[in-house]
Amino acid sequence: MAKSQSPEGYDPRDWPPFAVTVDLVVLTVRDSALSALVVRRGEPPFEGCAALPGGFVREAESLDRAASRELAEETGLARLPVHLEQLATYGAVDRDPRMRVISVAYLALAPDLPSPRAGGDAAAAAWTPVAALLPALFPGSPAAAADATLAFDHAKILADGVERARAKLEYSPLAAAFCPPQFTVGELRRVYEAVWGVTLDPRNFHRKVTGTQGFLIPVGDTTARQGGRPAQLFRLGDVTLLNPPMLRPA
Repeated sequence: MAKSQSPEGYDPRDWPPFAVTVDLVVLTVRDSALSALVVRRGEPPFEGCAALPGGFVREAESLDRAASRELAEETGLARLPVHLEQLATYGAVDRDPRMRVISVAYLALAPDLPSPRAGGDAAAAAWTPVAALLPALFPGSPAAAADATLAFDHAKILADGVERARAKLEYSPLAAAFCPPQFTVGELRRVYEAVWGVTLDPRNFHRKVTGTQGFLIPVGDTTARQGGRPAQLFRLGDVTLLNPPMLRPA
């Protein structure tokens, strides 16, 4: 007996099944270093290896909901950070030894987040300096000596997430996503330095960011939380594109 066909003229059963997962590149700045949320896998494959948080998308679940659930289950962080965007889709045939798996990766950025708590199929969860995971992106960093191998193709996903963050800092006010609601120019500069892996001249940086219309708005207060003389506090303005852009040093 012939197979039944859909109205479009093909039978869905003729196509091989495959799974969909979500993986999360969650970045923050801790101790002046760009850090990524990393879990230790508690199950095969790659049992005991470092990996990005993530997992399989359930049948009646949206991608965004799956990302939120996996972040909560594997790390104990109950909500996604303030900035979240889809990063890319990864579909190499051999990226997962269990079966054909397509992964939709998300990039999440936030100010200093609390220490994660492992759960689900993660044996441990921790903030790890990106320089220790991807030394080539941070040459000369002390953390670069502690190279760690990531499971699956997570090293590429993490590298893509870091590059997306670095590029967006040039043309958008995204750096403020790593800062508290009110911040100093020095705190903002340290975000750029941590993400880009460079040292910036404080005076030139101050001139550029305060001279970009709509980027920073003074709140009329100061803080001495950085030590030394009180520094002026700012909040993020309503600008969506930086003009002129904050270009990375060559």
